[in-house]
Amino acid sequence: MSSSPQEQNREQKEEQKEEQKEDVKEEEVKKDMKPEDNQNQNEERKAEKWEENKKEEPKESWKDCIYNPRTGEFMGRTASSWGLILLFYLVFYGFLAGMFCLTMWVMLQTLDDNVPRYQDRVANPGLVIRPHAAEISFNRSDPTNYNQYIQNLHNLLQRYNDSIQERNDLCMVGEYTEQDNEPIKKVCQFKRSMLRQCSGLRDSSFGFAEGKPCIIIKMNRVIGLKPQGDPYINCTAKGDSPLRMQYYPSEARLDKMFFPYYGNKAHADYVQPLVAVQLLLSREDLNVEQTVECKLEGTNLRNDDDRDKFMGRVVFRVKVSE
Repeated sequence: MSSSPQEQNREQKEEQKEEQKEDVKEEEVKKDMKPEDNQNQNEERKAEKWEENKKEEPKESWKDCIYNPRTGEFMGRTASSWGLILLFYLVFYGFLAGMFCLTMWVMLQTLDDNVPRYQDRVANPGLVIRPHAAEISFNRSDPTNYNQYIQNLHNLLQRYNDSIQERNDLCMVGEYTEQDNEPIKKVCQFKRSMLRQCSGLRDSSFGFAEGKPCIIIKMNRVIGLKPQGDPYINCTAKGDSPLRMQYYPSEARLDKMFFPYYGNKAHADYVQPLVAVQLLLSREDLNVEQTVECKLEGTNLRNDDDRDKFMGRVVFRVKVSE
């Protein structure tokens, strides 16, 4: 049997009263709760929400370090950030390059094309020998042993060929050839034939085939050098027995007319004076190492500095076997 409308209304009223009682109880419970309990509940709710959001967020991979599609960053920077930093370095290094070019240009304005600005070894040039070797050892019976030496001498003397030197000027012997105000510097003649037996013209082996080798000595070029006195080369053997030698030219002089030197650009065809010394080895000197020292004498230039073994002198060893 269905209940009457009155009974239904009564039931609804009772339910409403019960709900109101429950609401009142909840409010009383909330009132009775301490503020600390409310704060703990709020924190728990926040933690739950953070965990839910974390689960929903996509996991990051190593590819995001190169390019992150969510933020649009490449290698940790956005396009605008990359543009700004590249612009900064472009301006910064451009400024440095400009400063470097400016300082180089200012420095070059102070330099002379022909003369170095600073010369710290003008007064004391060194001596060098050809063949270019501190130890010359060969068998006179075997041309392959000394071909490299005679080829070195032929190469050196190509510029001294008489046909080439005849184009140069005949200068005053014993006097400096000063040309400070001349735009084109003249070159004094030094003919290859002046070396006679050591010229390679009469004997293409320079005495090596006979076991009497020729050694050519020259002084290093120094711009503006004008040696005083009468410079010449003097060679001595360092040993118990004396060693016979023959110089070409016979006086072994480095004539003043070849000084001063004005640099490779202003003095392009310049040739240094040479002195050749032929070692006249006897049969007793064969198979024995000979030590020879050649010095620049007769001038104010130094040749006795123990700190520099090549300043004004040169030492070499020769051993000729049969």
